[in-house]
Amino acid sequence: MKKIINDPNQVVQDMLKGMVAAFPNDVKQLPDTTVIVRKESPVANKVGLVSGGGSGHEPSHAGYVGKGMLDGAVAGEVFTSPTPDQVFEAIKAVDGGAGVFLVIKNYTGDVMNFEMAAEMAEAEGIKVAQVVVNDDVAVENSSFTTGRRGIAGTIFVHKIAGAKAEAGGSLEDVKTVAEKVVANVRSMGMALTPCTIPAAGKPSFEIAENEMEIGMGIHGEPGIKRKEIASANDIADELVAKILEDIDYSGSEVAVMINGLGSTPEMELFILNARVSEILAEKGIKVYKTFVGEYMTSLEMAGCSVSLLKLDDELKELLDAEAVTPAFRA
Repeated sequence: MKKIINDPNQVVQDMLKGMVAAFPNDVKQLPDTTVIVRKESPVANKVGLVSGGGSGHEPSHAGYVGKGMLDGAVAGEVFTSPTPDQVFEAIKAVDGGAGVFLVIKNYTGDVMNFEMAAEMAEAEGIKVAQVVVNDDVAVENSSFTTGRRGIAGTIFVHKIAGAKAEAGGSLEDVKTVAEKVVANVRSMGMALTPCTIPAAGKPSFEIAENEMEIGMGIHGEPGIKRKEIASANDIADELVAKILEDIDYSGSEVAVMINGLGSTPEMELFILNARVSEILAEKGIKVYKTFVGEYMTSLEMAGCSVSLLKLDDELKELLDAEAVTPAFRA
């Protein structure tokens, strides 16, 4: 295992320390926690947004803390859900009196621990609402999840719900628009290589040099099939076809996210996007905006995911609204 770390058991704390050092005017870390919040938190009379999950998916989630997106992010250990106590600390820190909204990726541990934290907060008089993101069309259930997994499409929820809260939306308003995003976003991914968890010191799974995994999870969960490596065009065809089998985007405007999983050059992501844009044009689906880069990674896994979000006028306005965070600016 070759990694730029000090201690395999301290990677999360060391990472957060470095993030705060890089963006001291934007974010801060709550003492004795793995919670990153906006520097000015709590923002009075604004709905606070909190998300999080296991580390290893950077820049998710702390990279999206800032104006127009999240107010707080909770980092668990690598590929491990944060504890309810940590989530509770984040909720308290961002509560400005208008309530706190939780954006939860659909992984059993995340859902359970965030819900426990919500109950703890409500017991102290903090209003809490939530949405569970389940955009991955690859499998109906997985080794870590009942129901579809939440993956890169979660970033669209952060952006749009965050913009709604920044504009003064109520807790109910934020929940309504977040649920609209969840209803209209779908994703599908593939991998060429596994990732290596620092504390484990070895790859999370094995894959032959001439193979790729279609539909795997961002923790290395098995996908729907393993097959010989195909061209970028064929990969794009397969990922988009699976998404379009699930939801009809015909005649729609969509936002597109071509997401790298940590070890995929932008050259390859743009090559993939060239074919994705062709497919959508052939299907009569208009691309409103495209995002290409690393948004929801899996440590150093080589691979990608494609996400599509059907837009209406409200979602377009919120997608375009100002956002100032370490990893996302609009």
